[in-house]
Amino acid sequence: MFLKKIPHIILVFLLFLSSCGGNKAVKKTVNQDDKTKYSPVFDRPSDLYIREKRIPVRSFYEERLNPNRFNGMFLVAKNGHVLFERYVGFANIATNTKISSNTSLHLASISKVATALAILRLLDQKKLFLDEDVRNYLPSLPYEGISIRMLLSHRSGIPYYGYFTFDTWPLGKQLKNKDVLMLLKKHKFPLNFQPNTHFAYCNTNYALLALIIEKITHEPFPLAMKKLIFDPLKMKHSFILDKSYDKDQISQSYSSGKIRQRFDYLDDVYGDKNMYSTVRDLLKMDMGTYSNDFLSSSSRKEMFKGYSYERQGTKNYGLGVRIVEAEGKDPYFFHSGWWHGNMGCYASLRADTVTIIALSNVYNRSVYTINRLANTFGNYPFDFEEEE
Repeated sequence: MFLKKIPHIILVFLLFLSSCGGNKAVKKTVNQDDKTKYSPVFDRPSDLYIREKRIPVRSFYEERLNPNRFNGMFLVAKNGHVLFERYVGFANIATNTKISSNTSLHLASISKVATALAILRLLDQKKLFLDEDVRNYLPSLPYEGISIRMLLSHRSGIPYYGYFTFDTWPLGKQLKNKDVLMLLKKHKFPLNFQPNTHFAYCNTNYALLALIIEKITHEPFPLAMKKLIFDPLKMKHSFILDKSYDKDQISQSYSSGKIRQRFDYLDDVYGDKNMYSTVRDLLKMDMGTYSNDFLSSSSRKEMFKGYSYERQGTKNYGLGVRIVEAEGKDPYFFHSGWWHGNMGCYASLRADTVTIIALSNVYNRSVYTINRLANTFGNYPFDFEEEE
C-alpha cells in the first residue's frame, strides 16, 4: 500500500536503482541445470527482502572489501538464491587472466569443510565410524587412542607436518600425504598433548583424513572427492590440486603487494588444503548440507556442534567447521583459510539459511570480516559497536 503514496517519479527512480548492477546477480539464482537430487527446496526471498539486504551487503563490499584493492570473488545468498556477487581482479597477473564466476581459486583451509563432508558421507554409507581407531585404516600410525572424530575436531594431539619436516625431509622434494604418515611412523614424534583432552588446530589431522578416504574408497583423494562431493553437487569448477594440473595454468597467489607467491615443498599435501573452487560452487556445497539425501540429519548434528569446552569462551570447532557461540544468540558457523597469498572465509548462517563467502588470491585480511554481515540477517554473537 505504501507504494501508492510515493510520488511517481520517486517510484520510477527506486525501481531504476533496484535494477542497476545488483538485479543481474539476483536473477542469477541457481541455474535449473545445476540442480540435483540433493538440492534442498527453499522459498525464493521476496523482492523487498532482496532490496533491503543488498544495501548493507553492498556497503560492506565497497567499504570493507574495497573493490579498488580487492582481488577475488564475493557472494551472499539467502535460501540458495544469490543476493549479491562480485568478481574482480586477476587470477594470473602475468597473463592478464581476469577472475570470473568460473575461476577456481585456492580455498586454503576452507578445504577442510569438504574433507569433513566426505568423511561424513562415508559414515552415512556405513563405511566407517567416527569413534573407531584411526589405525583401523592407517595401521602404521604410531599413536594409540586416536579416533576419526578426534582428527575431524582437531583433538588428536598429533604434531603439525609443516614443523617436523624442517629437519626430517629434503625441502627441495615435494611432500605427499603418504610421506607425512611415513615420517610419523619413522620418527614417532611425541604428541603435543594427550588425545581428546583439548583443541589444537593442526593440518596433519586433515592430511591423515585424506589418506583414510583413499583407503576406504580405493581411489586417489582427488577422484574420491570428485565422486563424493563435486559431481553429486554439480560443483563443476572444483578440484583437488594434483600432478594432473599445470601449476602455471591455474590461478596464482600473490602477496599484498601483488608479488607472485611460489609453490613450495608442502603444496602437494591435500585434505587440509589444495581444494580449488568458486563461490558459486561453495554455495552449492553449503546447500547440500541442508539436504537429508546428501548428508543425514544425524551426521549434520555431529558436524555442526562444538567439541571443545575445556576452556570458557565463545570459540569452538565442530567437524570441519569453526563455531562462534554465545548465550541467547544463534551459533555462527564458518571456516577461514590462508595459504601463501590465498585467503578466504566461508560462513553458513544456518538459523537463517544465509551463505556468505569471500575469496581472494591476493593477501587481504579483510575477507575475514564477513562476520560483520551476520547480524544483518539474524541474531548472531557479534557486537561491533564497542569497536567503532
